[in-house]
Amino acid sequence: MRTSLRTKRGHRRSLLAGLTAAALAGVLLAPLTGSSSSAAEPAARAGETRAAEGDDWLHTEGGKVVDKDGREVWMTGTNWFGFNTTERVFHGLWSANIETLTASMAERGMNMLRVPISTQLLLEWKNGQDATSSAVNTYANPELEGKTTLEVFDYWLKLCDEYGIKVMLDVHSAEADNAGHVYPVWWKDGITSEDFYSAWEWVTDRYKTDDTILAMDVKNEPHGQHQQSPRAKWDGSTDQDNFKHACETAGKRMLAINPELLILCEGIEIYPVDGADWQSANGDDYHFNWWGGNLRGVADHPVDLGGHQDQLVYSPHDYGPAVSQQPWFEGEWDKASLIRDVWQPNWFYLQENGTSPLLIGEWGGRLDGGENQKWMEAIRDFIVEEEIHQTFWCLNPNSGDTGGLLNHDWTTWDEEKYAFLKSALWQADGKFVGLDHEVPLGGAGTSTGISVGADG
Repeated sequence: MRTSLRTKRGHRRSLLAGLTAAALAGVLLAPLTGSSSSAAEPAARAGETRAAEGDDWLHTEGGKVVDKDGREVWMTGTNWFGFNTTERVFHGLWSANIETLTASMAERGMNMLRVPISTQLLLEWKNGQDATSSAVNTYANPELEGKTTLEVFDYWLKLCDEYGIKVMLDVHSAEADNAGHVYPVWWKDGITSEDFYSAWEWVTDRYKTDDTILAMDVKNEPHGQHQQSPRAKWDGSTDQDNFKHACETAGKRMLAINPELLILCEGIEIYPVDGADWQSANGDDYHFNWWGGNLRGVADHPVDLGGHQDQLVYSPHDYGPAVSQQPWFEGEWDKASLIRDVWQPNWFYLQENGTSPLLIGEWGGRLDGGENQKWMEAIRDFIVEEEIHQTFWCLNPNSGDTGGLLNHDWTTWDEEKYAFLKSALWQADGKFVGLDHEVPLGGAGTSTGISVGADG
């Protein structure tokens, strides 16, 4: 009998799910007070950046991502969540300084940061309803005094520009909810599919001249099994629950505004076996994988971005047995069996045959000295060997079933985990390589990073 995949996965990013912003305010020093800004006006910083010249935009060539000069690049970094949650701002700003953390990530080689956000927050920003967050400690972050969540985000983008970091936005959930990612689809209650698309259009337009944001991950981990409703499917229809259609619709609407963006499309959870279809109620008629990790449907129904197909990157997620004990972790298994049974048939075939590059948007976990570490080492080595783009899950130490790159003080790094990740970060001649053509990764005067092309 087939077991449910990842039914316990919701704990991974929701350690603070029960901790409201009001409760946080009681333990934070000098919380912010509410204010408002007009989000409908163009972003002031967007017109100030050199990105109007657009020298850092990327596109694809077969299974590779290249820069404006056709030079192959490698996007490697991590995730920093919080804008997707009830706090509506990066987690950790209740303890750590935003610039210190950003500079530290750049100095340690993170050239791409994936930032989860919610459709609800984007719509609030669009409608000028943004406010300050009590999850920002202005003793630790005096530069954020009085700033709304949108202003915090804009301030952080300026820091990324200064330190040579690039950004990928990810709609993690419909609602601003610490456990919102558990809901399987991109619409929910009062947030419609059209709201989802229009939110993507708004944020794309706001930052269309800013090549600090290079990529948009259409939706985090669409999922759901055959007996569930709603659930995400993948086929040739225009049905609301067809994630392929959602990727095409969102992608084309964003690319009509900014044709230089990379559009990332994740997979789903299940896909019918040969000879079966989506009408089957029999679990044996489906291939199962991690949420967002099943891209088998692309072979039959590839995402079509029209005249901008060279902006498409497929983006699976993958986790180890500490997150959920999957069938492929039973009995004897190793990297070779994972490639054969899981990674190649679900997603690696796309890069292998030159259909599209891959960016593994989430992978990570605890170095337990056992089975989970065995999986982590296997996928890291596969990423390095095949030069698969990746953003490690995650910076945050409050990710319940994976932990993070930071210790729980939010200021010191878990050096063992960072050392594990380091070989999967883009390096040349002992330096970390950024994706900016002018600013070295780490900023002016850095001793640890270089800009793209500086390695010759």
